[in-house]
Amino acid sequence: QVQLVESGGGLVQAGGSLRLSCAASGNFFGVNNMGWYRQAPGKQRELVATITSGGSTNYADSVKGRFTISRDNAKNTVDLQMNSLKPEDTAVYYCNALITTAMRSYRGYWGQGTQVTVSS
Repeated sequence: QVQLVESGGGLVQAGGSLRLSCAASGNFFGVNNMGWYRQAPGKQRELVATITSGGSTNYADSVKGRFTISRDNAKNTVDLQMNSLKPEDTAVYYCNALITTAMRSYRGYWGQGTQVTVSS
């Protein structure tokens, strides 16, 4: 079994910062791409940022320059540093990871989500 557990969500004022963390645990061989997605009320889940095992990153235009995704391959964690937060960043943030659980066998996993609320 594989689990992704997010932490770090909460309430923050506009312009503030918050750091989300996600840890993969369980029986697996490796973690490939990891990322953060978010879903606001009444909207589709959208990509926020992704990072490959080699460290290449990709960001949604709305968060470029404000958010930074990083990972620790030894700890199987991925973080999202969120700065200059805006009310429109309010959403449930989900961790996603492509995980290999057997040789040449992998799939994506989702965390349970963590609420981020930015007050104006």
